[in-house]
Amino acid sequence: MSAEPAGRDPPPLLDWRDASHWSHQQKPCRYCGGLTNLRDSKRKPSHKVCAEAALAQQAAEQADAYHNEGHLG
Repeated sequence: MSAEPAGRDPPPLLDWRDASHWSHQQKPCRYCGGLTNLRDSKRKPSHKVCAEAALAQQAAEQADAYHNEGHLG
């Protein structure tokens, strides 16, 4: 079992190099409202930073819920 080295960020959940994350049409980001050509994994308009922040928030909320239900510690 190998552990992630301390101080390193976990790998990204989305591979933004994939062409499916790009559209020629700009639309408002689903999170901040600014125009973007990028699309998230659900093909919704989203800046990379906004989508990754939302995924990190969701993961943190799920981890908190898991911990609060007594599954950890």
